[in-house]
Amino acid sequence: MLFPKKVKFRKWQKKRTKMEGRVETRGADVSFGSFGLKAAALGRLTSNQIEAARKAASRQLGKTGRMWIRVFPDRPVTSKPAEVPMGGGKGDLDGYCIEVLPGRILFEVDGVTEEVAREALRKAGTKLPIKVGVVAR
Repeated sequence: MLFPKKVKFRKWQKKRTKMEGRVETRGADVSFGSFGLKAAALGRLTSNQIEAARKAASRQLGKTGRMWIRVFPDRPVTSKPAEVPMGGGKGDLDGYCIEVLPGRILFEVDGVTEEVAREALRKAGTKLPIKVGVVAR
């Protein structure tokens, strides 16, 4: 699983900005590979979901295919245990996630045919909680 080696603040405050209607400008083009998995909706991806998608795509690609992960989960997520009353402060660290805007390239692949690349990225997309699409360079 992906997570930061060292963080300045263990817990972050909640984000209060309006994210609706925004589109990603950074990381919106296929840069390294020939095909990419592009986010079509707003959402949060946890490190577990990114790892599950990576494994699914890697199995499909085989040894010849090369894969790049273009997102890194650096936002801490906290949660309180079940059936705990209100109060008592913020919950314990539960993991890390990344907020993805529409248009962001999540994964890139190269070194395989178009059919294999599209199938690998399609399988990776089924592991993610947001709508995605496969794009070519």
